Amino acid sequence: MDRRLLLLLLLMMEQNALCQQQQTCTKSVVNSCSDCIKSGPFCAWCQKLNFTKPGEQEAVRCDTKDQLKQKGCDAEKIISPVNSHNINKDDRLSTSFDRQEPVQMRPQKISLQLRPGLPETFRVSFKRVEGYPVDLYYLMDLSYSMKDDLQNIKELGNDLFAALKRITRHAQIGFGAFVDKTVLPYTNTNKEKLAKPCDENDQQCQAAFGYRHVLSMTSEEREFEKEVKAQFISGNLDSPEGSLDAMMQAAVCGDKIGWRNSSTRLIVLTTDAGFHMAGDGKLAGILEPNDEQCHMENDLYVKSSEMDYPSVGQLAAALEKHNIQPIFAVTQNVETVYKELSKIIPKSEVGVLSSDSSNVVQLIQRAYNSLSSKVTVTHDSLPDNVRVVYTPICSNPGPAGDSRGVCNNVPEAETIYFDVTVTVDSCIENTSFTISPLGIKDTLTVTLSTNCKCPCENLEDKAHQLCSHKGSIICGICNCNAGFIGQFCECSIGDKDESSLRASCQRNNGTECEGRGDCVCGRCQCHNTESGSSIYGEFCECDNDHCEKFQNKQCGGNGDCKCGTCDCYSGFEGSACQCRKSDEACRTSDNTVCYGRGNCVCNRCVCKEGYQPPLCKTCLGCPDPCQTKLNCIECLAFGTGPFEKNCSTECKNTIVKKVDQFTLSTKECQQKDSEGCWIKFKLDQLVGEDNYTAEYLEQRECPEPPNVALIIGGSVVGVALIGILVLMLLKALLYMKDLKEFKKFENEKKKSKWAKADNPLFKSATTNVANPTFTGE
Repeated sequence: MDRRLLLLLLLMMEQNALCQQQQTCTKSVVNSCSDCIKSGPFCAWCQKLNFTKPGEQEAVRCDTKDQLKQKGCDAEKIISPVNSHNINKDDRLSTSFDRQEPVQMRPQKISLQLRPGLPETFRVSFKRVEGYPVDLYYLMDLSYSMKDDLQNIKELGNDLFAALKRITRHAQIGFGAFVDKTVLPYTNTNKEKLAKPCDENDQQCQAAFGYRHVLSMTSEEREFEKEVKAQFISGNLDSPEGSLDAMMQAAVCGDKIGWRNSSTRLIVLTTDAGFHMAGDGKLAGILEPNDEQCHMENDLYVKSSEMDYPSVGQLAAALEKHNIQPIFAVTQNVETVYKELSKIIPKSEVGVLSSDSSNVVQLIQRAYNSLSSKVTVTHDSLPDNVRVVYTPICSNPGPAGDSRGVCNNVPEAETIYFDVTVTVDSCIENTSFTISPLGIKDTLTVTLSTNCKCPCENLEDKAHQLCSHKGSIICGICNCNAGFIGQFCECSIGDKDESSLRASCQRNNGTECEGRGDCVCGRCQCHNTESGSSIYGEFCECDNDHCEKFQNKQCGGNGDCKCGTCDCYSGFEGSACQCRKSDEACRTSDNTVCYGRGNCVCNRCVCKEGYQPPLCKTCLGCPDPCQTKLNCIECLAFGTGPFEKNCSTECKNTIVKKVDQFTLSTKECQQKDSEGCWIKFKLDQLVGEDNYTAEYLEQRECPEPPNVALIIGGSVVGVALIGILVLMLLKALLYMKDLKEFKKFENEKKKSKWAKADNPLFKSATTNVANPTFTGE
């Protein structure tokens, strides 16, 4: 027995040691106790006076509790806020339903004050009340294919009520029906077909409709049977139905359906077809999205033809918001479709109907038992930077998860538990969220606040001795009065402002003293490194502890670290002094080092830009020397070109030689010089970047100059010929036009017909005058 106790004690000690090893404090910029607390869940602050040594920054006050104790900080001087929670409301769980509001989950309200990063766990208990009321809304597809099913439902009213009575004495049932939107292409919009969408032989057929609420929740069997027997089949065109429209209205129109506040709410959807969803309304030109509001008038969904179908996500959110659990009683041909839908809608079940729905009562009973025995606890939308994990404690727990906790096969009156772990990742304002079981009205309101301030932050003594009588102590460090700065408020800024003094401690507007020193009176006072060596430099930019390592040794053990750079001993080189000095592998065939186009580092050529290892002989990215050396070849060989006047200066690194036949094995260059002549030459690169020797042929190929007189004469003749051709073309066009007009005139002349007639405007030149006195004698 003693051995067992000893073994248990050792295991506990080992576990405690492992936990302590996991407690680390990772800090970045820490200037105060609050900064330290925000750095990590295990960071603690030492407020002991004179805790820091000369040259140390105040950030050393921030570390784990164990580390601070090892550094000499007394336990009572260590500040490390912890989590706390307070249960504000904790009513006892109800044992049975007695027509009062039952309590099935406790506690009901809890307040948490959390430190960022430090998880807090509390326990939630749940017990399903015996005889809890049930509201069942039977939502039936009344399309023509469900004709036989409707007849059976009319005869199963007694069985359905009997099954509900076996579950609870406080059962109610309602009834609703749906088909589809009464617009094309879902329903035939012919006036006669809208009034009677069934076959002509069917006398009992009701007009087309989208969703109709038939019977509100009632406990009267006769009323249910009466209303169901009064229903007749209807019809539509396409196979999918408007079931999502109907479920949405049944969920959001609670006052019309008659849902009770304290009840298990069930919607039983019976259908033999799939469903339309958001976006399908575009086929009928319906673009307005579903607004998740109640639009029932005279028990009809009046926005059916104006508003699109809801999305599956919208429906799932509405059902969860109103604590409604759907049971999909569907035929085998669409079972797979509704099982996929059930995965998206929490607390839902799928059962397979027989061809005539005769097994619907047994199906509902099995689905209810499955839904009620599965308890799922989850939360609404969480505030930012808040995480929640649920751990179920019951006989058949589901896996622990960050979105919900699940217990399966839970009987009535059995108490189960969930451990809820809440973690806040950063400081937040007071906020809250709600935890509740799916399908149950009970809720737990969790109020959250964060503990990000230290209790030592007070300013009572504004002339503390440690602060040179010019500041107060806040959590062990000085808070200087206006006009004074420094670790002990020893520096008076005079007529300068603090920002200008601090700016003089920043290199290139960077971090003050590189974060490794204190700005005192405009100059950096550097700290020491963790190993105790000095940090130095105008801006504390240098130390001798952070140079490149080789074989886990600083500077390879072959040099000294000076301000982050290795100063190698004689005979060694490299960024980490990792190589012995040697240029054996860098020697070329002409005994040069890297052809003068690179440096030999660690016995390897480090070539200049463009030149290729291993010996920097060729340059793939350099300009073509045939073009870059053309001007030098021209001035040195022929005394012409752009460098004619300063050839010896510009071309001092190029040696040329006249040959009758090339002896160099390099490629031949043929370039045109400033006079338009072709020069042939070859280049061979010497040691270095711009050193060349060249061979050229004396004979240049110069093209004959153009014959100016011939060009001018030819141009004049060409212009004259073009002018003559243009004139001839114009003349021909005019002739053709005149010829066409003349022929037209001749044709009109032949068509004319002449006739004799008196011109009514013509007057004869002869005038007859009668003498009135003449008698004829």
